[in-house]
Amino acid sequence: MGDAAHPAHLRDVPSADPLDPPIILVPGIDGTALLFYRQVPALARRFDVVAFPLPSTVGRSTTMTPLVDDLVGLIEEVSDDGAILCGESFGGALSMTTALERPDAVRGLVIVNSFPRIDQRLRLWAAPKLLRLLPWGAMPLVRRYTSAHLHSPHTLPEDLHEFHERAKQIDREGYIRRLEILRSWDITDRLAQIRPPTLLLAGDRDRLVPSVDNGRLMAGAIPDAELRVLEGYGHVCLIDHDLDLLDHVGPWWDGARHRT
Repeated sequence: MGDAAHPAHLRDVPSADPLDPPIILVPGIDGTALLFYRQVPALARRFDVVAFPLPSTVGRSTTMTPLVDDLVGLIEEVSDDGAILCGESFGGALSMTTALERPDAVRGLVIVNSFPRIDQRLRLWAAPKLLRLLPWGAMPLVRRYTSAHLHSPHTLPEDLHEFHERAKQIDREGYIRRLEILRSWDITDRLAQIRPPTLLLAGDRDRLVPSVDNGRLMAGAIPDAELRVLEGYGHVCLIDHDLDLLDHVGPWWDGARHRT
């Protein structure tokens, strides 16, 4: 069982193929891992799927280090020889940092709508202050107001409803602390040091971050990287009814496994 700071890890069905490592789902800035609900059963057709809810607090640190330590602890708990990390947005940032700091623990990377740094530094400095002033109970209204910036144009109403219901469990302090971490986080100059095979997925309708531009930048710098543009998808795309991560991850891993 987990506590408030270190939630219990959520596991699904083990893979039938012993050559396939576990795949650990690392959530975005929401931190809950609840938004992988469509992808867990899809990936479980091939992999041992483990979800990693981010700790709600990371002390007073404003670096990735405590989160990397926690993630490596989970990898070592579920595997003797590393895992594939599948990180969405902030989770992609954390996954790449983990691959840099502990390459022995990471067999592969799947990075969805992420970035090597956030360029909007002024907004990153202002957002935590504004969020501490805003009543947290008003956040559902804020998310509905900004829905067009978050979701794909074709996201179904039932999935939007599910998103808003699950988003109610986002922890305020953990959310703010993750924003603060991104203020100084920047691995642009270290991308060439990422050694695991990497699949970059970028939605071309992402209005929150320039995912396709970021994907091209990262694909050009990471030695063993492949970029796939998800046409018609926005930032929070893993809840969409017609996106099956296994369609992308399965063939990519087959090729990567034979190269390593």
